Amino acid sequence: MATKHILIVPGDGIGQEVTAVGKKVLDKIAARFGHTFTYDEALVGHAAIEATGNPLPDESLAKMRASDAVLFGAVGHPKYDNDPSAKVRPEQGLLRMRKELGLYANLRPIKLFDELLDASSIKPEILKGADILFFRELTGDIYFGEKGRKNDGDTAFDIAEYSRFEVERIARKAFEAARTRRKKLCSVDKANVIETSRLWREVIQKIAPEYPDVEVEHQFVDATAMLLIKDPRRFDVVVTANLFGDILTDEASQIAGSMGMLASASIGDGTGVYEPIHGSAHDITGKGVANPLASILSAALLLDISFGMKAESNAVIHAVDQVLKAGFRTRDIANPQTPAHMIKGTDAIGEEVLKQL
Repeated sequence: MATKHILIVPGDGIGQEVTAVGKKVLDKIAARFGHTFTYDEALVGHAAIEATGNPLPDESLAKMRASDAVLFGAVGHPKYDNDPSAKVRPEQGLLRMRKELGLYANLRPIKLFDELLDASSIKPEILKGADILFFRELTGDIYFGEKGRKNDGDTAFDIAEYSRFEVERIARKAFEAARTRRKKLCSVDKANVIETSRLWREVIQKIAPEYPDVEVEHQFVDATAMLLIKDPRRFDVVVTANLFGDILTDEASQIAGSMGMLASASIGDGTGVYEPIHGSAHDITGKGVANPLASILSAALLLDISFGMKAESNAVIHAVDQVLKAGFRTRDIANPQTPAHMIKGTDAIGEEVLKQL
């Protein structure tokens, strides 16, 4: 039995709705396994800008550092998307959080529940058995490099930068993970064109002999994008840079049927942050139809990685699997054959998971 303090950071849009369901699942796990989970909340993103003018207030950051783990929602708002001149943006809070907490490794498991084979636009015979673990480097690349305008604003630039140390630390985490799985590691870069990718490949090649039991391959990012759709089962652990990982994992959401099914863990040397990979989805905010399963599965990752509660984590994953086996769906993973009464909203499908627990 354990006592842990969890910070809930709903953020914007549907983040508010899905984290509420994730918290209920954590409460159920605490009751079932005899743990004590205490909670606090913090503002980030558009909600924080509206309240304080700052996308990540110092108070929120302090709460994150003082917590054992963070269950995160999403950030973003349409008002900023078409306003390139906005100086303060919700995503700045997300990037600062990653930098300040040292969250350099983003783990995104792409695992297909068999019951959702028909939810993807990819043929079931290509998908069945796909199980990929992405390691996306999270605190480097053009997201954090120098950026600006010149020539009276007519020319824009973003500098991509990586150090050998940054590549090595994410690579080692990926190699270690590969050892616990199918012992295959694919490193994704664009070394035929980009200098940071040439450093990336150089570091991977230097480290690889330390892990002789892991089979290593190198793929260019464009080839990887094609192969993820053509033959996703060929991949086991994939490690890549920040920008490439952002794009490839969104593409890989089609393997799982929907972004609403994909959890992620952002970890480093301190407090871990667990969040769905989907965005704030303001087009469905407040309608009660958002898929909370990614938030629930993020809670499972939190239990496993930050708290070392493997049995509790597996119980959550099993509960989600049982709900899907029973035929319940949210609208994003339903198909034309799904009976209308089996298509559930955010809270209702969360209740089905709680019943299984």
